[in-house]
Amino acid sequence: MDTAIVSGVGAINGMGAQLCLRFAKLGLHVFAASRTQANLDAVVAEIKAQGGSATAVVADATDEATTMRLFKQARTVGKISLAIYNSGNNTPGRVEEMTAAYFETSWRVCCFGGFLFGREAVKHLKKDGGGTLLFTGASASLRGRPNFAAFNSSKGALRNLANAMAKEYGEDLIHVGHVIIDGPIDGNTIRTRYPGYAEKMGEHGLISIDAIVDCYEFLYKQPRAGWSFEIDARTAIENW
Repeated sequence: MDTAIVSGVGAINGMGAQLCLRFAKLGLHVFAASRTQANLDAVVAEIKAQGGSATAVVADATDEATTMRLFKQARTVGKISLAIYNSGNNTPGRVEEMTAAYFETSWRVCCFGGFLFGREAVKHLKKDGGGTLLFTGASASLRGRPNFAAFNSSKGALRNLANAMAKEYGEDLIHVGHVIIDGPIDGNTIRTRYPGYAEKMGEHGLISIDAIVDCYEFLYKQPRAGWSFEIDARTAIENW
């Protein structure tokens, strides 16, 4: 059975979990990875309830040894067909008020973790003649904004990393893609942490998770004669 690895899996109605559910439905054995066992167990249970198969792996995306083990474990089940780096952190704040550690943490999770994940992905995908490696981006991937310098810089760096890898490994039949989520997602984070903001934005102001996951599936299914590097998703009323 081909496998998929999804790094950055949170609550069941969040992006990472919905990516796991979608690709399990497509017949892949999904390795769901994050730092929280309870979230992973819920996702794996739901996948199995729907007739799919999955494995929960507690992992820190910024730890090199852990990331290497994650890919080796997935490879024991079958060929790795898809790897998605969805780990990230929104780190607001004014530059003059940031500690060095705060800025570095943003970079480590968004970019350094993406490097570790991407490096291990291409190593294994090359062995099996290719596959798909996708990175999750954000509005911050494309532009800087006040009070988000740490997040802007780390997400921008991740996008450049993905772009370089797409060009470096295309000849190895590895499709590297980047999905920009340009706006608030209608999922667990905004509904639980910022319910007032979600209510203010309304039904048409939040991006559908299903629509975003469609973008990942589209990139995964693209034929080698017509690959896209990047897709962006936003609502009809987003100011961009």
